[in-house]
Amino acid sequence: MDVLHFLFGVFGNATALFLFLAPTITFKRIIRSKSVEQFSGIPYGLPFVSKNNVLVSTINGAGSAIETIYVLIFIIYAPKKEKAKVLGLLTLVITVFTGVALVSLFALHGNARKLFCGCAAAVFSIIMYGSPLSIMRTVIKTKSVEYMPFFLSLFVFLCGTSWFVYGLLGRDPFVAVPNGVGCGLGALQLILYFIYRNNKGEAKKPVSTHSLEIGPGKVHQEKKLVANGSHDEQV
Repeated sequence: MDVLHFLFGVFGNATALFLFLAPTITFKRIIRSKSVEQFSGIPYGLPFVSKNNVLVSTINGAGSAIETIYVLIFIIYAPKKEKAKVLGLLTLVITVFTGVALVSLFALHGNARKLFCGCAAAVFSIIMYGSPLSIMRTVIKTKSVEYMPFFLSLFVFLCGTSWFVYGLLGRDPFVAVPNGVGCGLGALQLILYFIYRNNKGEAKKPVSTHSLEIGPGKVHQEKKLVANGSHDEQV
């Protein structure tokens, strides 16, 4: 059982690393176009947090560094409104994290500290997994998966599933519960992707009104045609 527990932890580390690296393709596109287009900054702004142990802490350290780079790139190329939104969320996350750290260090001890940190970590994990809900709404609205990268959805599912099993085997509810939520949300993203996969890059576009546009020249020409038609009828 311990060996199986360890193997799922290693697999969880691997899938989590791929999860953190999956948005690289998206950010290459953002840098190339110098625009965040309709991509959401929320899925890239909330780092994965869970119980502190060797397997989890190593991948969380790497993930925090990678996602910090993503957030900075997004802020650089985002329009003012989106930039303010991401900066606000980032400030909130840092404030809450600092508060949790200070309370756990100076106000709590022993099992109380473990329980408090475990609950806080579970909440942050659920928020991270729930962050793509905003882009899922966009997918349903536009019937296009252009702004929901497949590999990001795939590794959300794989990462959530592996850490969910890891938490169950280790009888750790602080790992199992939030990652169980992540497994479910990842599955929903994949379902949406396969429903709308053929519509990638075909988001709803405004109907062209070119045929309805009548400039001064066209009006003059149409009047001339009408006049000629009337003249022909008289003849």
